[in-house]
Amino acid sequence: MKALQSQIRDVRSGKGVKIIEPCNLYECELGDEVFVGPFTEIQAGVKIGARSRIQSHSFICSLVEIGKDCFVGHGVMFVNDLFAEGYPSKSSSEWRATKIGNQVSIGSNATILPVRICDGVVIGAGSVVTKDIAQRGIYAGNPARKIRDL
Repeated sequence: MKALQSQIRDVRSGKGVKIIEPCNLYECELGDEVFVGPFTEIQAGVKIGARSRIQSHSFICSLVEIGKDCFVGHGVMFVNDLFAEGYPSKSSSEWRATKIGNQVSIGSNATILPVRICDGVVIGAGSVVTKDIAQRGIYAGNPARKIRDL
């Protein structure tokens, strides 16, 4: 058996970044004053904007970009592989990107598929976002739907 330790490696970070270990961060970019909670994985190529907070037990996969002043609750999962053929893609070239705007709050245990979310959106806890969100507001459910304006 070969046991691998969690690690922080090759992370580009701005000023005042706070990371609570254990976590697994590699080849990603964190803006000024970003907070990353424990038991979090942030994969290669991810970009997180200034003053955003990533709470514990979250998974942010490659091809995700999160804007400034965002909040990602506990246990939020991002997805880049849609299992289009019924199983994991054989090549990362089949993965899709996710772009989260500025001032977006994502509630605990939400799942975010490859989508674009505009600025000023709130995603309710436990929601599953399956389609792009182009208007400010509060979205919740599975699949997530707009429940009211902000």
